[in-house]
Amino acid sequence: MAYADGVTSPEVEIADVGASGFLADAKTRHADLKAMLDSSKDNLKMEAMKRIINMVAKGKDVSDLFPAVVKNVAAKNLELKKLVYVYLVRYAEEQQDLALLSISTFQRGLKDPNQLIRASALRVLSSIRVAMIAPIMMLAIKESVRDMSPYVRKVAAHAIPKLYALDPDQKGELVDAIDFLLADKTTLVIGSAVYAFEEICPERIDLIHKHYRKLCQVMADVDEWGQVMIINLMTRYARTQFTDPNLGEMDSEKEETFFSSDEESDDEGDSDDSAKKRKAQQKKKKEKESKPKPYLMDPDLRMLLKNTKPLLQSRNSSVVLAVAQLYYHLAPRNEISVIAKALVRLLRGHREVQSVVLMNIATISAKKRNMFEPFLKSFFIRSSDPTHIKLLKLEVLTNLATQTNIQMILREFQTYVYTHDKELTVAAIEAIGRCAVNIKEVTDVCLSGLVALMASKNEIVVAQSVVVIKRLLQIQPSAHKDIIMSMTKLIDTVKVPGARASIVWLIGEYCQTVPLIAPDVLRKMAKTFVQEEDVVKLQILNMAVKLLLTNREQSLPLVQYVFQLAKYDQSYDLRDRARFLRNLVMPQQENRLTQFAAKMFLTPKPAPVLESTFKDRDQFQLGTLSHYLNQRCAGYSDLPHFPEVAPDGKVRDVVGFGIPVPNEKSSAPQAASAASTKHSSKKSKKAETFYSDDESEGEKESEEASSGSESSSEEEGSEESEEGSEESDDEEEEESSAESSEEDEDDDEEEEESSEEEPPKKPPPKSATSKKERKVEPANKPSLDLLLDLDFGAPSGDGGSSGQPPLSTGPTLLPSAAGSVSNAPKAPTLSKSYEVIHTAPAQFVPKRSSELLNKVGGQGLSVDYRFTRSPSLFSNKMCAIELRFENHSAIPFESIKLVDKKLPVGVSVSGFDESVALAPSKSVSVMLGVDFADTTQDAVLSVEVSQSDESGPRRLTLTIQAPVGEQLEPVLLSQQQFKAEQSKLSGLNETSGKFKSSIAIDDVKAIVAKVYDLANVIQVEGIDSADKICFSGRTLSNKALLLITFSKTGEELKLAVNCEKMVIGSMLFKHIKQSLAV
Repeated sequence: MAYADGVTSPEVEIADVGASGFLADAKTRHADLKAMLDSSKDNLKMEAMKRIINMVAKGKDVSDLFPAVVKNVAAKNLELKKLVYVYLVRYAEEQQDLALLSISTFQRGLKDPNQLIRASALRVLSSIRVAMIAPIMMLAIKESVRDMSPYVRKVAAHAIPKLYALDPDQKGELVDAIDFLLADKTTLVIGSAVYAFEEICPERIDLIHKHYRKLCQVMADVDEWGQVMIINLMTRYARTQFTDPNLGEMDSEKEETFFSSDEESDDEGDSDDSAKKRKAQQKKKKEKESKPKPYLMDPDLRMLLKNTKPLLQSRNSSVVLAVAQLYYHLAPRNEISVIAKALVRLLRGHREVQSVVLMNIATISAKKRNMFEPFLKSFFIRSSDPTHIKLLKLEVLTNLATQTNIQMILREFQTYVYTHDKELTVAAIEAIGRCAVNIKEVTDVCLSGLVALMASKNEIVVAQSVVVIKRLLQIQPSAHKDIIMSMTKLIDTVKVPGARASIVWLIGEYCQTVPLIAPDVLRKMAKTFVQEEDVVKLQILNMAVKLLLTNREQSLPLVQYVFQLAKYDQSYDLRDRARFLRNLVMPQQENRLTQFAAKMFLTPKPAPVLESTFKDRDQFQLGTLSHYLNQRCAGYSDLPHFPEVAPDGKVRDVVGFGIPVPNEKSSAPQAASAASTKHSSKKSKKAETFYSDDESEGEKESEEASSGSESSSEEEGSEESEEGSEESDDEEEEESSAESSEEDEDDDEEEEESSEEEPPKKPPPKSATSKKERKVEPANKPSLDLLLDLDFGAPSGDGGSSGQPPLSTGPTLLPSAAGSVSNAPKAPTLSKSYEVIHTAPAQFVPKRSSELLNKVGGQGLSVDYRFTRSPSLFSNKMCAIELRFENHSAIPFESIKLVDKKLPVGVSVSGFDESVALAPSKSVSVMLGVDFADTTQDAVLSVEVSQSDESGPRRLTLTIQAPVGEQLEPVLLSQQQFKAEQSKLSGLNETSGKFKSSIAIDDVKAIVAKVYDLANVIQVEGIDSADKICFSGRTLSNKALLLITFSKTGEELKLAVNCEKMVIGSMLFKHIKQSLAV
């Protein structure tokens, strides 16, 4: 085809810059490179090959140079031959016919003295996908798997799956090659061998038995890609060879773990007592240590968990995720928590890594929320996060919501609602609804907050709020009649079809609750029936049927009109539904279904269960593509279930690797002792130090102890960080105590060998206990930081702006407080930007007391308690409680003392440190201080009583419950302060409602007396409005302000409670409303 002057052929293109930048067509393109490759000078050929490889790296097509390149495969220059093989590996599959012409050259390359040439020749040979050369490839692989070079053996392992895909009939010989490669002692080869095993014969678990312990021990030395392959294989292997570690606890009487300490094995070996005595000793030991029994775990499974745990610190996110899924599927429940910190660390990576990690965290947190609760702040959404990351973090936050942290989470959700991201806004409102369903204490708070959102100008916010409120109202519709009535007003403004359908369904479902409004709503919907979406039309039909069944006389004309409109609608679904419903409720002839119409449509519907979408996602193995997409992908195989009875573990016994097996003739203690002695040899010590945690942890502890005096002069922030790291080390040490008992044995025996004169130095239990006690406070520093960062507008304490601490007798000033047990972090330092807020004495002290223990249950001893509303002698954060013991029997009580305290996280108890005696028909009172941490959790105390009748001491359990009103202290606020603080505590921090009062609205004294009886607050003086009664107080533990406002609206009384602690405010609102409502 001819082209006019000045017109270029379409085949002409700009050549590479390295090719002098001239214009060339398809025939002359790369001509200079071909000439250089045909040259007899090696330097020209090297230059040409470098330019070709450069173009290959840039993604350019240079396949037309294949004939010129393949001629140089037999070049004598080593560097040139390497570049030629790199090119051939890339294009051998595309140019198979030309590659076959040089196959003899590739075979000669397999015998080259250079390992790189041998490996490259095998790689090129396996890249030629032609079935006729399969026997040649098989011979090459057989030779290469026995090559002296580990690199060649590694390439051979990668060539095995390629040959299997080309000729599956070669599987038998390939399995033998894989078995040979699995026995390789070089870590460079093992990862590739496992990859070949997974691709060719994953069902041949019997090949892994003899290599299991070696794979566990060398795992840390394998490359990161190989670590992932080995961990996935070990996960599947362990699920077929070991029993479920979470089925039950270990029976230490019957069997003994290999990793038990020397003391335990010696004691059991020397003991000749009966089984009853052993049980009694174990019960006493359990009472002293108050620790749960460890699980009976196979030593091989323990070895796997122990050797994979250090990999949680890997820099490779894939390795960390693989270890995390292994622990999730194999480890006991009390050991899974070690993966939480490692997974949270991965959230600092790229967004792709964050997405995969958050997907796995969301799955884990749906069933094990306690694991990630300490890292709650790490899941707060950032403005720079992409939408899918924001939604995953929101899912995790919702899963982690509990009664103790719900205030913090709802405060975050409140900010997410007003973001510009529409998807996040909708998801945040959904999350608020889930929290309201899962945590009953904040249901009313969330509901009132969602009702407030319906007044938003954002249509999406209003629509989603309506949908969520509709679900929440199904839980208790009769108590929220006013909300249903207010939602009917939105029918004219809300345009989103889903929200309109929810409103119509809600009014139709509870038409008997609002009998006067429902017919009018149907009238309005009938006017716009033609313009509505199908989903709204279907709900209008349902509402029409329900109104006809409940109010036939008033709604019959409207129902007939709606059915007539639906009869001629364009949607056949709607026409069919209208025809069915008409014949059901307005039949021309009587039928049996008509008499059951009311049961069909007016039956109460169960409230929808708002669950996490990740609840059942763990049906897929964590970290897999199927788990990420939540659907079965090609190539995915289900994780096998644990066997009920573990197969024989002797199949894993190999000389030179793993755990020595005890002799059957010898006793179990002697066998365990012999095994531990063998492991304490010097060679095994050197091999195990790389995998052991005890030595490194011991060095950390010694360094921390030596640096303790130096750190005292440093800044407070650095001290907190050091203490937090020390505590995290202690926690890891405690969690791995069961794993590291074998190293403890080795350390003990090493000390015995080094010093025969001195006895072995073993730390007494007292020192370990005292060390943990000293670090109780630093352990809670991270929680303190969370509260500090989220302390929005907290009022100042007694110290005010002066910065002085409040005048109170803290635990450090009283000897009796030294024995207090506290799991709570210190309260955050409150903001000093406010005016001084002074506390006031209690305005009313109720005389009523509550029964803790009756005389029947206490066998003559009764216990009552009451709240004195006076400042506690132990701490200004504690409620002062008076315990009254009374002896109703004729036998005196020689001793009554507090012996144990089972406290929830955050709750602490002080006082009652000395035992008391009680004569018959006498009573005695004891003062107690309890910090309930601004929650409704119970404090469970164990009291030991002993009488003089020699019946022996017995324990009694006392459960103390604190009403919300008793966890407050009155504070003096001026009118200006009250208004300023109330304006700050709006939104979700406010709980309000109207009700008819049983007390006259104008009877101010009666209302004030009723409030004083329920809560320890004080009336605010100087309120300018005569229709308002205001009270102020604050919580004892966190010093959060609580404001109560009564106002008269017609014949009803409106109550509003504002508090930063939303659970406290909501529950106090309920108590006051129940006491005053009719």
